[in-house]
This record gives sequence, structure tokens and C-alpha cells, in this order.
Amino acid sequence: MASTSRSTAQLPQQVSPPQFALSPALPHQIGGAEVWAFPVVPDPAGPLLGPGADEASEALGVDLLAALEAARGTGRAGEVTTVPVGSADRDDDVVLVLLVGVGEGSATDLRRAGAAVARATKDRASVVTTLAAIAPDEGLGAFVVGAMLASFSFHWRSTGPKERPVARIVLADIDDDGADDELARAIALGGAGWRSRALATVPANLKTPAWLAEQAVEVGETAGLDVTVWDEHALAEEGFGGLLAVGGGSVNPPRLIRMDYAPPGANRRTPTVVLVGKGITFDTGGLDIKPSEGMLTMKRDMSGGGAVIATMAALRDVDCPVRVVGLVPAAENSVSASAMRPGDVITHYGGRTSEVNNTDAEGRLVLADAMAYAVSEIAPKALLDIATLTGAMKVSLGQWTGGYFANDEALAGHVESAAGASGENVWRMPLVADYEEKVTSKIADGDNAAGGAGAITAALFLQHFAGDVPWVHVDFASAAESPADRHEWTAGPSGWGPRLLLTWLGSEDPLEGIA
Repeated sequence: MASTSRSTAQLPQQVSPPQFALSPALPHQIGGAEVWAFPVVPDPAGPLLGPGADEASEALGVDLLAALEAARGTGRAGEVTTVPVGSADRDDDVVLVLLVGVGEGSATDLRRAGAAVARATKDRASVVTTLAAIAPDEGLGAFVVGAMLASFSFHWRSTGPKERPVARIVLADIDDDGADDELARAIALGGAGWRSRALATVPANLKTPAWLAEQAVEVGETAGLDVTVWDEHALAEEGFGGLLAVGGGSVNPPRLIRMDYAPPGANRRTPTVVLVGKGITFDTGGLDIKPSEGMLTMKRDMSGGGAVIATMAALRDVDCPVRVVGLVPAAENSVSASAMRPGDVITHYGGRTSEVNNTDAEGRLVLADAMAYAVSEIAPKALLDIATLTGAMKVSLGQWTGGYFANDEALAGHVESAAGASGENVWRMPLVADYEEKVTSKIADGDNAAGGAGAITAALFLQHFAGDVPWVHVDFASAAESPADRHEWTAGPSGWGPRLLLTWLGSEDPLEGIA
């Protein structure tokens, strides 16, 4: 293996998500908590307090409803009214009560309420809450996911993290046989989002393609996956020209990561899904270099790859019933004498050629290699690629919604359904055949820089590598970065994608209706 630059960077110990527990008791019956949190339900006659609030008012000697009215609380989802209740006259440990709006009580509202509780209880030891007790189906899980992801933080300070998540959240007044399973699934979904966000947030002076591959190997060992990594020599031997061209300008050579999951009892008839995630660990734009402000977030240009790694780690926890292969083509798009040039022609895995007319349209070049490999060597029943691919998608859809393209209606329906359930929103975009001439090169099979309708032409470029396989292309450059704390999103890389993928792949039949 060729030598690579060796960073002396040492990632500090990071914070962990809260721990969760279920209890049939009400908060005043559970000792040791610093904070109690109760739901606030909007009502035309005035907002109402949920389970346990009356008992808490009596135990604390505080009229919580009067405190809510004084603060003009409305019950809007995520609204928090804080009531300090510390007193030397009582024996209990509670010092703070939170009255948290749940809006209409939908899963989205509960997710936002969970996020609000997490933000209001940072640096606390524990909170006991009845918010999940009034949740609809899937609402308990949504509350947990919101609380987990809003607790996320990353630091590289010599003095340690600036703040820590609440250590423990007890979901009170829960006496439901299915709650344990819903909680476990929510922890898997939230944990995958946390892992994906963490991978995207690590700076590129540590996060090289080799480092990302090491993370996949570690994840695979824990999750019981088979993991294979191609180094630059193996990539050259097998003809992965896109990966080699994109990574050719960096002292940190590219990698291709393959992660294999099989459900219990899998056999030769068990169908396979392939996930491909863009793994550009830093993107300068190459010789078509980005302006400096355009590079500020490019440590997270591997967010698609991070989403795939995090999804693969949690498939067992959501009882995924099909085989899944995760492929992450990882490279660093750098500037040097060995970088690919505008006008170069590269040969992808399987032989298709691309003319490189923009070195900053590198993501599709590495995805193409992995997709061609998947179609040729794995022959999946369905193929999904996920990437922070085009700025055009953010222009189209703004900040909070990912775009997707599909060549199969049943597969598109699965993605749409999973998006609605997971809280990671998507909007279907058209594969406009009239633009096909834009991705056709005069000297090669394809042109990586069609220009105009940028998200659509990028999808059309990739469609050639999907062959006849049912395929979805998810471009979430629109949702990959949160400019500020908002609901379950924390400022910085969003870690978007695993909840969507796991909701789909953890369904009863992820391939229903796909021929």
C-alpha cells in the first residue's frame, strides 16, 4: 500500500446521547430526577396540562397551570415554559419543571417536543417526563429521536465539551407492551443519525479516506458485518477510474468500502439492496477550485457515505429482512500536480468513459464507479445512491428537504413513505429525457459537467450506471448543513439520511411491488 500523509490529530472523547428508560409511574413517584417535564395541549378554552401535572402541582406546592398562563404558554409544538421549583423545604431532588407544547400531537410535533426537552435540560443528570404518554402511534419513538439528535454536540477543545446532554431521560406513565420495542427502534434510528452527524463533523485533517474506511471496519465488527476495503492498488487493478482520478490529486489516496449485511436465516433467494454513498472527505473543487467560502463546509461532503455507514450499523436493530450491501467510494478532491484536469477522459469500472469538464463535479464520478460495480458484480434487486451532489438542489428545495429521482414507481413510493414517517423530508424531481443531450460528450460516453438544470443532469449522468436496476438517486445537498439549531437539527452537518433509509429497509417488505 502506498504511503499516505499521517496526521498527528487525536480526536478528543466526545459526549454520548442520553440514556432512556420507561416507567409506569408518574414523575412525582420517581425519585432522583432534577427535572420534570409535562405536556401542554392547545385548547380553544386555554391550554391544558397532561398526565402527572396535577399531582406534581400538589407535591411541589406550585400551581403549574397558573405559571403556564402567566407565561402565556400556548402549547405550540416545542414551546417550553420553565418553572423553577427548587426549595429547601422539600425532600425531593427536582429543581425545575418544564411545560412543553405538543401541538396537535403528531409524530412531528412529538419529535420537536423531544428536541425542546433535550435543549432545556443540558448539563442535567436526569429528567422524568410524561410527554410520550400522550403520544400517538410512533409518537414515543419520534420523541426519543428528537431528544437524542437535539442532544448532539462535537468538540475539539483542550478543556472538554462546552456542555453535555442530559444523562438520563425517563419516559413516565408508560405501561404498554409494545413500548420497549418502539423505544429500541427509536434508539437505533436516533443513534444512526448521531453516528452519521459525527462522521460528517470530524475535520478533514483527521478524516481521510483511509480513516473513514477504518471507521467502517470498526462499525462492521460491532454490527456483525463483513467489510472489505480496496486500497489504491486494488482500485487500479480492477479499473475504478473515477475514484482514482478524483483522488489522484491528494496525498491521501482513495478507498472503496464495501459493507455486507445479511438478515438471520438469509439464503440464496434473499434479495439484495445496494446503497451507495458519496464519500468525498474534503472537496476543494480540484483545479476548478471553489471560492474560499465554498470550502468551509466541505469536510461534510462525505455525508452520503456517512449515512450509508451509519445505516449499515443499525440494520440488525431494525430487523431489516433483506440483504444489504453498502458501498462508499471515498476520496479527497485536492489540488496538486497530479490532480485530474478539465478535459481529461476517465474510464469507469466496467468500461464507460467520462469527459471531465469540471473537476468540481467529482461526486458523480466516484458514485458512477461504485454503481457500475454494484450492477455488474452484485446484481441487486434495488439500488439507491445518496450524496451531497449539487448546489442546484439547494437552489431548488431550500434548506430542509432532500431531492430524489427514481426510475421505478414502486421504489419511489417506498422512499416517499419512509420520508414521511422518518421526518427526513424529500421531494421527487423529474428525470427529464430532453436534457440527455447535455450529458453526452463529443469524445467520450458522458460529460460530467452538463450545465443548466444541474441536479437533473447529474441524475441523468448517474442513470447510465444504474442499467436496468430499479434505482433511486437522493441528492441532499439541500439538507446536509443546518445553519442553526432547529428542532432535532443542531448547527453544522446534519447527518441527514439514516432515518429515511432505516425506515425503508426496516419495513416489513422493503421491496414490495418492485419487479
